[in-house]
Amino acid sequence: MKGLDKMKEIFERRSIRKYRDKPVSEEDIEKLLRAAMAAPSAGNQQDWEFVVIKDKDILNSIPNVHPYASMLKKAPLAIAVCADRGRGSHKGYWVQDCAAATQNILLEAQYLGLGACWLGIYPREKRVKGLKEILGLPDNVMPLSLIAIGYPDEKKGPTKRFDKSKIHINKWEE
Repeated sequence: MKGLDKMKEIFERRSIRKYRDKPVSEEDIEKLLRAAMAAPSAGNQQDWEFVVIKDKDILNSIPNVHPYASMLKKAPLAIAVCADRGRGSHKGYWVQDCAAATQNILLEAQYLGLGACWLGIYPREKRVKGLKEILGLPDNVMPLSLIAIGYPDEKKGPTKRFDKSKIHINKWEE
C-alpha cells in the first residue's frame, strides 16, 4: 500500500527478546530519550521521568520481580518509563503520557536498528513495588513500563494484525 512504506518502523516493529553482546551508544540512548520526550502528553504536562539502566546487577535483579523479564539478563540496556504523579494539572493522564513515550522509544529503537521489548509494570502491584525498590524511586514516581533494548540476536518478520472486523463506523454494530 502506498504511504505505508514511509512508516515502516510501525509495521516492522516486533518484540525482540534476544540481544547481542554489544553496548548501545550514548548517542543512541539520547536519541531514544529525545523520541520519548517528543510524545504527546495531556495538557503538555510532560510528567514523565526515565531511568536508564546499564548496570548488569540491576538488570539481572529485575526478573526476580517481573516474571517475563528474563531477557534483561542479556540486554545491555533498559529504560524505565515513569511518571512524577505529583506534577501536572491533568491528574490520572500519566498512563497515556508514559504509554505514548514508551511507544516512541520502541519506534526509535526500530529506526536505529535496535531491538526492544515493552515490559508492563503498572498496574501490577508486585512489579511496581519491586521495581520501585530496585531503582530507588521516590513515592511520587510511578513506573509504567520497562523497555529492554539492545542489538537484536533474532530476526522476526512483520506481523499482520489488521482486522476489518474490529472497525466500527459511527457506532457499534455487529
